[in-house]
Amino acid sequence: MKIGNVRLRIPITVIVVIVFFTILLSVYYLLTGDRSLLIIGVPTIILLLVFPLALNYMSQREYRDLAPVYEAKAKTVRIKSINQNSIGSIIRIEGVVERTYFQFINRPQFLVADRSGEISVKMFTNPSEDIKKGDIVEVYGMVIHRYMMTGDAVVNGVVIRKLAKPSQQAGNKVE
Repeated sequence: MKIGNVRLRIPITVIVVIVFFTILLSVYYLLTGDRSLLIIGVPTIILLLVFPLALNYMSQREYRDLAPVYEAKAKTVRIKSINQNSIGSIIRIEGVVERTYFQFINRPQFLVADRSGEISVKMFTNPSEDIKKGDIVEVYGMVIHRYMMTGDAVVNGVVIRKLAKPSQQAGNKVE
């Protein structure tokens, strides 16, 4: 679903919850014939869909508005140079996605590697394009602790986008 230029995604967990409660409400109504629960149940099921969509829209819009700020302030770094002293720094990295996690709950994490090392990139909303293992990406974000106030340094990604593969770049050169 798309609102303006913001692409919304419904997490699979939300769909499972909605289907579960719809079936539960339907079975209750079929067994009892009692409509009183439908008065509360149907709007509740609708809200189970509307709230996650609204939250997703707000976070997508916020990240879209933050992107130009991060792109302007970001310092391009190698992954090896990211450490505890980098916490709070706005950075840009390029690398290959080696692994993806948690895309089904709209809180994806990517393991991004360059020739110097690898780092986890956490996002608190889905990126604007689908990112898969093996994609060459650029990431803009802020270095944070993995666990609120402690843990190793990770990147809170604001923008992650695919770059052209080296073979595509070489084939498109004008001589």
